[in-house]
Amino acid sequence: MRRFVAAGLVVSALAGGPVAAADGDAAFEALAARYLDELPALSPITATSLGDHRYDDRLDDVGPQGRRDALAFWRRYEAELQGIDRSSLSKPNQIDAALLANQIGSSLWSLRELQEWAWNPVQYTQLAGSSIYGLMAREFAPLEERLASVAARLEAMPTFLQQVRQTLDPARVPKIHAETALSQTPGLISILENMVVPELDGLSPELKGRLEHAIAATRTAVDEQRRWLEEELVPNANGEFRIGAQKFDRKLAFALDSPLSRAEIRERAESEYRRVREEMYRVALQVYRGKYPLVEVSDQPTPEFEQAVTRAALEEAYRHLPGRDQIVPLAKEYLEQATEFVREKDLVEVPDDPLEIKIMPEFQRGVAVAYCDSPGPLDKGQKTFYVVAPLPDDWTEQQVESFLREYNLYSLQDLTIHEAMPGHYLQLALSNRYPSVLRSTLYSGSFVEGWAVYAERIMVDAGYLDFDPLMRLINLKWYLRAVVNAMIDQAIHVDGMTREEAMRLMVEGGFQEEREAAGKWVRAQLSSTQLSTYFVGYQEHVDLRKAVEAAWGEDFSQRRYHDALLSYGSPPAKYVRAMLLEEPVPGT
Repeated sequence: MRRFVAAGLVVSALAGGPVAAADGDAAFEALAARYLDELPALSPITATSLGDHRYDDRLDDVGPQGRRDALAFWRRYEAELQGIDRSSLSKPNQIDAALLANQIGSSLWSLRELQEWAWNPVQYTQLAGSSIYGLMAREFAPLEERLASVAARLEAMPTFLQQVRQTLDPARVPKIHAETALSQTPGLISILENMVVPELDGLSPELKGRLEHAIAATRTAVDEQRRWLEEELVPNANGEFRIGAQKFDRKLAFALDSPLSRAEIRERAESEYRRVREEMYRVALQVYRGKYPLVEVSDQPTPEFEQAVTRAALEEAYRHLPGRDQIVPLAKEYLEQATEFVREKDLVEVPDDPLEIKIMPEFQRGVAVAYCDSPGPLDKGQKTFYVVAPLPDDWTEQQVESFLREYNLYSLQDLTIHEAMPGHYLQLALSNRYPSVLRSTLYSGSFVEGWAVYAERIMVDAGYLDFDPLMRLINLKWYLRAVVNAMIDQAIHVDGMTREEAMRLMVEGGFQEEREAAGKWVRAQLSSTQLSTYFVGYQEHVDLRKAVEAAWGEDFSQRRYHDALLSYGSPPAKYVRAMLLEEPVPGT
């Protein structure tokens, strides 16, 4: 899709009721262009991440007027989209229209019903950090131009943080959200110290002086925010982090855009939980017999024996640990190794988009161990970052050992496959070639995360590390983690699962180390429904591949399938299925 072409010329064509079928595609494409043109003003920080830099000198309005503007924006586009007959559109536009309708519905529901704006301080801390990080991380414009935008945003930061304090209702803020926001707040200053201050000496005197003044004012404002969080919000935070069945189901439907219900997800997850644990035991038994060839094993082992054998085999993997400061260097080594393997096995096209491994910024820590930070769909040619969190300085030796056991040398390879090659980096680089910018901005989290889990499997199935059973065992453990993610996601928010119950399921049932499970408990409280995307996305990828294999028959090959799969962007799997199998678009 072209970038923001003739956006203002189509209003009259959309305002007069249903559009004739012959004009449907033109009307929808004009609406989509106008949406992309107007959306950045609603959230300048998000616009920067998308690669639209017209509003780089502004921060989001997170006060009442900003919410009124957002509500009016989404209502207007809801009405205009309803005025277009989707059955008259081309299949690609039918998919894009469905994605836009889901985003509109989700945004309106979130503003009116979920109302995280009143009780989630973490989103504001991350917005504040992203507002500066997004300007400095990638060289999309000359340094002085980007730093002028930094100065403007820092000048607006005291007002932004004041709006946050006026917006949040301590009675509704869950304690875990308040504590996490407090722990992330110092990261706002670390961004300035690490990314902005080192650049000051090379600037013009005028811009340098402006930035120094803005930085000083921001330090004062952030310190005030930290004191408020510590002295007012954390002690008085009394909200319930569990969002309950009604809100969870509605949020899940928007997040997944999948035909699978919560009950169906639970049923699938519980079935996979049993199956994967059985498969882990069979793989572990190979390791056990290799180590103890003279020990006879019963054909009907007890559950206790299966648990012990699986743990014993995992202990063999845990003997291979990285050093505390080796994680990033090893990730670079494993990235090269995985890339060579993908090319050798001809699994999928390997893009040449730039990729860099980085330490996670402090303001984003406390939720996930690693993530893939891809450039926005409008920032062509910019780097993708494979971002890894360092170990906290205040961890005990026991906590460090627990973490390194979980992220042993086999797990680091699985992590690199998931986040980079052929996982998120590869998938997003290829998918964002799809010409619809709208589709790139409305990507499906379950498709993206599901592909990354699927990528782990195809690498091991293709013989990564020469079919080493320990690699297979760790791969299964990681998939079991995705299964357990989906189980605890709904169990915590809907069924009232306690920390003790969740920890037992993750540690005993999922073979996770204490540090991993403890971190996941925090993450589950902070991010309802997101933990379901890995399992649901993987299940949909597996179902889709089976359907395409059956339809293509002898013409099926992994390379052909993967290249075709990733050529349609990152919509939910049901829409990719409609393209690959030439079926009607669901809901149209």
